[in-house]
Amino acid sequence: MKLYSFFRSGTSHRLRIALNLKGIATDYVAIDLRVDEQQNEAFKAINPQGLVPALDTGDQVLIQSPAIIEWLEEKYPTPALLPEGAEARAHVRALAAMVGCDIHPINNRRILQTLRKQFGANEAAINTWCGTWISEGFDAYEALIGADKSRGRFSYGDTPTLADVYLIPQVESARRFNVDMSRWPLISAIDRACCELEAFKQAAPMAQPDA
Repeated sequence: MKLYSFFRSGTSHRLRIALNLKGIATDYVAIDLRVDEQQNEAFKAINPQGLVPALDTGDQVLIQSPAIIEWLEEKYPTPALLPEGAEARAHVRALAAMVGCDIHPINNRRILQTLRKQFGANEAAINTWCGTWISEGFDAYEALIGADKSRGRFSYGDTPTLADVYLIPQVESARRFNVDMSRWPLISAIDRACCELEAFKQAAPMAQPDA
């Protein structure tokens, strides 16, 4: 399989974590967002949306990290990224969606480039913008995991789940935008626990060949 990725892309980062947790090796194809390589016709022939990540399985090209991760969970169910039980799965999916739907999209590169180019935002304003939405989301995330008294070392239980796959790239992004993580001790502890695991270490932005 071929993984079209950019080292600093949060969506690419989450997919790399999921692939590593599943033990699936891929050929890494770097798409450099810094020079808008994703907008080139060659890449748009692979993904007409012009976004990373994309995963070429050999049979088809899969796009959109949530869809790809769901495909991985169905195709390679062990180790599972979702816990047993409908209620537990709903909880983990909700935690993942808080990041994937309510934090990350507002802070992704296309939004920030629009703020810079069309609205004249400088880097201080960009950091404030990102910090606002990351903080609001992390406040809710911290409250939810804090209310789960049987939580364990990770966002749910004692093994990484889909929630952690989404959370850790957002923590990385928070640091990049100078957000003080000390405000969320539970999230910070989960980040430390995840970063002890090879699947997370190897997926980290600076561990990628295009970093």
